[in-house]
Amino acid sequence: MARRLVLASATLLFALSSLPSGAADRLAAIKKRGTLRVAMEGSYPPFNFVEPKTGQITGYDADVARLIGERLDLKVELIPTPWTDILDGLVAGKYDVIVSQVIISPLRARMVDFSEPYTYSGAQLIVRNDDETPYTRLADLKGKTVGVAKGSVYELQARAVAGVTVRSYPAAPENLQDLAFGRIDAALNDSLMVAWLAGNSTLPIKPGPLVWTGNRIGVAIQKGNPALKAAIDLALAQAQADGSLTRLSRKWFKIDASRPYP
Repeated sequence: MARRLVLASATLLFALSSLPSGAADRLAAIKKRGTLRVAMEGSYPPFNFVEPKTGQITGYDADVARLIGERLDLKVELIPTPWTDILDGLVAGKYDVIVSQVIISPLRARMVDFSEPYTYSGAQLIVRNDDETPYTRLADLKGKTVGVAKGSVYELQARAVAGVTVRSYPAAPENLQDLAFGRIDAALNDSLMVAWLAGNSTLPIKPGPLVWTGNRIGVAIQKGNPALKAAIDLALAQAQADGSLTRLSRKWFKIDASRPYP
């Protein structure tokens, strides 16, 4: 573990030292401010959600954001932002980064830069408790209606299947409510969230089949900030090497989702 930590640190420190003059502007401004401004949805358990007793945002993403801030010697300000607006807000410079289960995709990479992945997951169906249909893939839902988060990778996956009616929602709670009440036939979401729901939700819903295992989730960063990206990559590499990311993952998911599927 110590050897991995030294190698990761050396590689990324070299990357930082190799940046062209002026590339560290945003990182320097953040350091001067002393606070890393982090956007997250705030309504997506167990990743990021408001704890009713405290009114504060908690969850895996919140812990990862605070871990990055600690490694960069920065305070962290968590900024709840609707999912449908979150990428546009980063492009506009309303905050420094997004830590909100943003799946790395070619389309999104045209808008923003990404850190190295800090989470790996899949896409999984959610169905009602009384649904005994033997679904094994999205195509089995032809003629039925699937709920997804608007602007999500899951929306793109569902719309790519001919014959499936897709209904998009601002956030997960709304589509799960509609599923429970029979307004849609299934929902498609992150496999880690589905596993969490199985042990925490009181809705009459249950996990369906895993239909995809290729999700790579990274910290989204405004384009043109290579020094900030390198610093975040270094913080994540160190946290991976010393086991911190694994501990956070096991805290929230009971498994190590900080590494790729076997």
